[in-house]
Amino acid sequence: MRKYICFLGLLTGLTAQLKAQQQPVILDSATVENCVQYAMEHYPVLKQSYVNQEITNSQIKGKLADWYPQINMDASYQHYFQLPTTLFNGAATKSGVRNSSGIQFGLTQNIFNRDALLASSTKDIVKKSTEQDIEATKIDVAVNVSKAFYDVLLTQKQILVLDEDIIRLKTSLKDATNQYKGGIVDNIDYKRATISLNNVVAQRRSNAELLKAKYANLKQLMGYPADQPLSLHTDSTALEGLAMIDTTQTVNVMDRIEYQQLKTQEQLQQANLKYEKWSFIPTLSAFANYNLSYMNQDFGKLYNTNYPNSFVGLQLGVPIFQGGKRKQNIRQASLQIDLVKLNEENFLNAANTQFETAMAVYKSDLNTFLALKENVELAKEVYNTITLQYKAGVKIYLDVITAETDLRSAQVNYSNALYQLLSDKLDVEQALGQIHY
Repeated sequence: MRKYICFLGLLTGLTAQLKAQQQPVILDSATVENCVQYAMEHYPVLKQSYVNQEITNSQIKGKLADWYPQINMDASYQHYFQLPTTLFNGAATKSGVRNSSGIQFGLTQNIFNRDALLASSTKDIVKKSTEQDIEATKIDVAVNVSKAFYDVLLTQKQILVLDEDIIRLKTSLKDATNQYKGGIVDNIDYKRATISLNNVVAQRRSNAELLKAKYANLKQLMGYPADQPLSLHTDSTALEGLAMIDTTQTVNVMDRIEYQQLKTQEQLQQANLKYEKWSFIPTLSAFANYNLSYMNQDFGKLYNTNYPNSFVGLQLGVPIFQGGKRKQNIRQASLQIDLVKLNEENFLNAANTQFETAMAVYKSDLNTFLALKENVELAKEVYNTITLQYKAGVKIYLDVITAETDLRSAQVNYSNALYQLLSDKLDVEQALGQIHY
């Protein structure tokens, strides 16, 4: 009974541990770094890259196995219902035995084989290629997740701006209503306040729905469970600092993962050219066989006596003429190298253009951002002043609505500019090859 209880306790503990391992990791107040790191561990496309790497490593090991001795065994059994007949001095005689069996052990060892030699000479290059593919995928994931993260923050900021505007408009509506009821003004101000409030409330609802879609996009890019909550954390001051970069930098194409991939591809094509040239060299392998042979008229005594034989040898394969096929294969391999070099040359130009474009866009948007940031402070001052003047009877209510609209627009435009600047920064860093994971 005690053993049974211990077993149940152990089983319960294992079940609880298994459930804990199956629980998805939930992020709370996640920063952009948290989201990117989560994506590095959970994004399905990146996981596929790791699986492809394992497949490649397994393929390499499989091809390198050709250098090891290949040992095989064949077994056979044969029974004659009618023995073969042979003619000897004009007389037909039966020959052989009714039952025969054999077991053959064979060993082959490659001495020179261009397929195995290619696998040996390119194994490190192929591994490096798969690692670079993973790195390229990581960079894309980091950029996409970061942009989606900032996009969510932008929409959240816009909703906060609208919430503040709704509070102001409700206050204005209350003031206009009281003035209307007091007979100070007609119902025009009251109606204008109602229209403005309705418009902002509708826009707020629209942004709230849009926020759901942007959260869904971020979760998808992270590999985050769609049915689990995700909350983000940052502050505008930190984002402003994060958006600033050194605009005097210059591009070094060697830092770009795409260029590194092209260089690796060139190495593989060089190895392929050698492989095609090796087709003129004979193949050479060694072999050894050990055979067990059993023969008897009586099946029950078949395996009583063994007649073994064994031998070793070398096998040489000499390619003599293949109709010019090898020459054309060599030419194709050489042209493939030329193509890769042209791709490298094209990428050098494209990388420089990409950097210049990204930096120009960043500088332009930086100037816009700084101007819009100043506009927010100016719009606040204008709104506060006009509100006081309206309460003093100096300004009409239309001026208040205009000031509120200008303030809201300035705040929204500032948020849009900040998001765009952060996105531009990522484009510049990617063009410089500075994003690494």
